Amino acid sequence: MTDALTRMLAEKDVILADGATGTNLFQAGLAAGEAPELWNSDQPEKIVALYKGAVDAGSDLFLTNTFGGTASRLKLHDAQSRVHELSRLGAEIARDVADKAGRAIVVAGSVGPTGEIMEPVGALSHADAVEMFHEQAEGLKAGGADVLWLETISAPEEYRAAAEAFALADMPWCGTMSFDTAGRTMMGVTSAQMVQLVESLPNPPIAFGANCGTGASDLLRTVQGFVAQGTERPIIAKGNAGIPKYVDGHIHYDGTPELMAEYAVMARDSGATIIGGCCGTMPDHLSHMRAALDTRPRGARPPLEDITAALGPFSSESDGTGDDAAAPQRRRRTRRRA
Repeated sequence: MTDALTRMLAEKDVILADGATGTNLFQAGLAAGEAPELWNSDQPEKIVALYKGAVDAGSDLFLTNTFGGTASRLKLHDAQSRVHELSRLGAEIARDVADKAGRAIVVAGSVGPTGEIMEPVGALSHADAVEMFHEQAEGLKAGGADVLWLETISAPEEYRAAAEAFALADMPWCGTMSFDTAGRTMMGVTSAQMVQLVESLPNPPIAFGANCGTGASDLLRTVQGFVAQGTERPIIAKGNAGIPKYVDGHIHYDGTPELMAEYAVMARDSGATIIGGCCGTMPDHLSHMRAALDTRPRGARPPLEDITAALGPFSSESDGTGDDAAAPQRRRRTRRRA
């Protein structure tokens, strides 16, 4: 049987995904340092509101509140024994919201990075990473997720481990990396190298792409880097709503709904098929993105100068692929998708 996302890709020219998880939950009262996944059991009504916010704004696909749901991340909150339970609950709530929407909605089970560095640089073995990802995948599958959604990955070793785990769970999947270091991921992967990685996997994703990172301009430059490799696999673009700034002690993203509408159209015209937002993206942003995608005709691929004129400057001159773009030093990743 064809999976729900593949069916939707066959039926739609472009798919609108959701926005931020953390930003929306902080607005709902989540405290800094608190694990959002615990709300799947403790405050399910707020998770329903999170999911409905995306659906009501016009999203065709939304991610579950399970980004930090691996044992290594939940261990920070003494909840490592609850991996399957919290992932299952996050997907069950999502399944109920999607089934009541009155239209086709894809539930994507969010799987974030383990927070550990894999061998040989770090201590996490391939087998242990596969085991962690597999445990979470089984919980998401039991809860009714249509597809698994790996996101904010920086290391190719971790991407490969997740792909193997998802094959064990017998689930279709998508996977994005975060290109946040002068056009590369934190572990030095370029857009071209990601395409090569994806196509080398024995269990490749349905769609792949970029999420989070720095600004929307940088993310679209990365998307165009994917396209330049000649890939025919659907591309995902989930950019942040502007640039983060500290306002009154809190992180605020300065991207307006109008800017995100422009970003959505430029992402589509740059070659992305699944388009959403990441940090800072609220339902109002999604509503404007939906309207723009529905009303503005498809255009030519925008030149980079048009992207920066509309969305703001790149954070670095290099896109990570030139001779002047040295790979950044590897360091521990601790950021949570907001």
